[in-house]
Parts: sequence; C-alpha cells; structure tokens
Amino acid sequence: MSRLGITAPWWRDAIIYQVYLRSFADSDGDGVGDLDGLRSRLSHLVRLGVDGLWINPCYPSPGVDHGYDVADYLDIDARYGGLPAFDDMLAAAHESGLRVLMDLVPNHCSSAHPWFVAALAAQAGSPERERFVFRTGRGDQPPNNWRSVFGGPAWTRVGDTDQWYLHSFDPAQPDFNWRCPDVVEHFDKVLRFWFDRGVDGIRIDVAHMMVKHPDLPDWAFPADGSASYNEYAQNRPEVHDILRRWHYLAASYGRDLTLVGEIWVPTVTDLAQYLRPDELTQAFYFDLLKCRWSAAAFGASVERGLATIAATGASVTWTLANHDVHRSVTRYGLVRPSGIGTNDPFADELRGRGEIDLALGTARARAALLLVLGLPGSVYLYQGEELGLPEVLDLPDEARQDPIFFRSGGAEHGRDGCRVPLPWDASAPTFGFSTGPSWLPQPEWFGEYAVEAQWDQPSSSLVLHAAALSLRRSLLPALGAAPVEWLTVEGRDDILAYRRGRLTVVTVFGDEPFMPPASWGDVALASTPGAVPVPGNGSAWLLT
Repeated sequence: MSRLGITAPWWRDAIIYQVYLRSFADSDGDGVGDLDGLRSRLSHLVRLGVDGLWINPCYPSPGVDHGYDVADYLDIDARYGGLPAFDDMLAAAHESGLRVLMDLVPNHCSSAHPWFVAALAAQAGSPERERFVFRTGRGDQPPNNWRSVFGGPAWTRVGDTDQWYLHSFDPAQPDFNWRCPDVVEHFDKVLRFWFDRGVDGIRIDVAHMMVKHPDLPDWAFPADGSASYNEYAQNRPEVHDILRRWHYLAASYGRDLTLVGEIWVPTVTDLAQYLRPDELTQAFYFDLLKCRWSAAAFGASVERGLATIAATGASVTWTLANHDVHRSVTRYGLVRPSGIGTNDPFADELRGRGEIDLALGTARARAALLLVLGLPGSVYLYQGEELGLPEVLDLPDEARQDPIFFRSGGAEHGRDGCRVPLPWDASAPTFGFSTGPSWLPQPEWFGEYAVEAQWDQPSSSLVLHAAALSLRRSLLPALGAAPVEWLTVEGRDDILAYRRGRLTVVTVFGDEPFMPPASWGDVALASTPGAVPVPGNGSAWLLT
C-alpha cells in the first residue's frame, strides 16, 4: 500500500519535468510563455519520456517574484490564459499520459492579495492583521534582526506607525501567520480547489518555513551579515502538524496524489522528519544538488539519502537543477570560483561565479544524469537541462528581473540566467519560443542548443536524456526495489560504481579512463556515445 492508501504509487519512481511556464513556450507573441504554449509542446515531453510535469506558479500575481507572490490562489493569471487554458492543458496532458503537479506557495502571498490590502487598512491587533505577522518595532528599528532570504531586513515598516510586517523574502511577499485559523482553513480550500480540478499533486514552496517561533527572538547570525540558518524562522515543529493535515486531506480523495516539499534543512535527518508516513510523500533531496564534483562527495550523499530517507518508507526524490540555482553544466564546469561578494554560502555553492570550462561541465552534467537515473526513487528534471543548456551569465543588468539582484545591490546576479526562455529551433531572435521579444533576452548561441536540431544529432544531450529515460523505463519492472550495492575499484578513488539487479552504473569523476571488468556486463548506454573504456568525467550503464 502507498502512503496515501493506494497501491503502486506512480510517483515513487516517476520522472517529473519542471516547467517554468513563462520561459517554456509562448502562444500569443507577447514574449511570455503561457498554458496554450505548454499544451502545444506537450509532445516534446512525451517524446522525451517523462511521466509528468510540475508547473511553477501561474496564479494571478503582480510578478515581483514571477508568480511566487500570489494575489489569488483560486485562479490562473490571464497572462497565461486563465482557468480555461489551464483546464485545456490539464486535459491534454492527461490524454497524453502525463501527470500534472501545481505549485503551492503557503509561506507568503503578494502584497496585492486582498487579505493583505485589508490588513494594511485595518488597525493593529485587528483580525485582518492576525492573518500575517505584524509586530511593534523597537523604536525606529524592526521587531527583531531577522534577514530576508533575498537580502536586507525581513521587516518593512507600515508607513510612519510603530507597526512592521514580516517578509522572509521580498517586501511584496508578506508572510502568513499560520497560527491563525483563517490561514489554515484558507489553504484547505485551496488544496481542495485544485484537487477537485484534477491535478495529480502539489509541490509545496519552502514547506519548512511556514511557522515561526512565537516569540520572534533575535537570531544570532554571523557578524559579517552572511546568510545562515535561522532556526527561529525555519523547520519549526508545528510545520509537521500542517503537513499531516494536508496528508489526510489528500488521502481523502482516494486517488494517487503526491505532496512534494521544497525543504532546505541542515541535515538529511531533518529532511527525513518531513517524510514520515503521515506527512509528505516526497521531498526534494537537495543534499546531492549541493555536492561538488567528487566521487567521495557524491557517494556519501547518495548513501545518506538511501539510508535515511528509506527508513521512513519514502523513496528519495533526486534532482540536479531547478529554477533557483545555476544550470548543472555551469555548476560542474566552474573550475576557478571567484565568489560573488555576498558571503552567502548558498549562493556561492549553487550560483557561484568564476572561470567556466563549458566542455568539462557538459561532460560532467551528462555523467551525473546517468548516475542519478540509475538510482531507486523519483527524479525531477528542470526544463532546458535535457538540452544541455549552460547558465546565461552575461545578461545585461537592465534586463535582470530577479528581486535577489536588486536586494543585494547587484552583488548577487540571482536566478534569471537559468530562466531564459527555451530555444525550440535555430531561428533568431527568439528561437521558436515566441513571435515577439522574449521577456528575458536569449543569447545568440542559444540556437546551437535548439530542440529541433538536437533530435537529429545522435550524440546530443536531448537524445541522451530520451535514451536514458527509455532504457530506465524498460528496466524498472526487473529492477523493482533492487537495492544499491556499491562496487570497489582497487586503486581508483575517483570512480563511483554501483549495481542494482542486472544494471551496473559506473561514473568516473577523474580524468583517467576506466575499463570495467567483463563480469559487470556490456555497455548499454554511455554519457559519451561509443566510448569504451568509460572516459574521464563520464558514466556508463552496463547490463548483464
């Protein structure tokens, strides 16, 4: 039985494709991707071989954080086509055999949300303000010293009053007060609205941040002002009560729904707490995402995930990229980091700058893909990763839109570089994405990575992804719940190799090639086509 009471849950080993909607495909020429554009390109996802898609927020929103500032949780933004377009897309996806996950943003809403507009118009201590985190300041200073994830203080003053409101991200994203019954009941209604509409699951934005310490004490952050883990604003025990409530709400539908959490917590043990049998079905395993290119680091991370997450009864939810971090080609190709000047360890790890070896990063990203796809569990792929797209690092400042860029005073370029619209064909200036100028400019070299061209290139990143997903799907019945058995290569600490049933996966993290023993089987797929032995910074799947 599944954790929601249904046999053979589809999500335990599913491949889910993340759609950053405004950058996927534009149907009306306004330069912003939309739902009709997504519907017109569903055939790409079917041909790629994924099981479903997760759509970043497409609710009505002022767009300060491009959808993560929600003004109405029970509608679809007209810029994306409104509810009719969503329903058409959902029906088409289901007809194509694809599951669809919505993105829920429960920690905060838009400052344009009617609740927050009413709260600003109301008095201190009013029921309207109880839905958010309003507090009296300390003279001209905020109620405490908390910092925003996007940089700067986490508090904004209400006019010239002594009242301030909390925003863990941008001032346009006020935090909800989850101790208020109105908030709890509202999100029950939101979940039911989308489940009733037929979605197959919910991805929960910053699921670990919904509840704050009731006393809002000062946080002893480092003297240099660097970002750090604020235990008063994250990972509070009361969060688990919310997730249990949602688990049973989802279970009441009697169909195979998934709840996947975006959860950044200090340890894998912390993460496992969210995956207990009566809480989330899935949570992204960011531990591997943060690993440097090293056999020891990857191996230890995979082992932590398999040992700790499996103990809860859940399967690991692997991912190597998303809309908040630099693309994997660029991360793995960063050979001489220069730092970004913000003292933010998260940004340095996942959005670092410096000298990039693109060929090396491309080889490593392809190798990492095969390493991960051979593991038990589900995998989330970020759009454009299947094309081998590098990060667009040289966007002009005037084109940048990420609030991180503005709140850091430009020290952190933010996340725009991984959100540049996709190239569908080689024709500039928008490469088949739109008939009008795209909302973020696409570089001239994007045409080299176009979908249309890659399908005709046997060695392309897209063909590799499709081949790997197809072979993985064919192997799943035989692999079943086969455990990971680690294999040792004498004298080579740069090699990570494991066996699952008749599948052996070999990844070389160093530069020296490796010839696998004949007993490991024959090469069925390699990150570098036709390469035997396995080259440096490469992976291979072998079958006995």
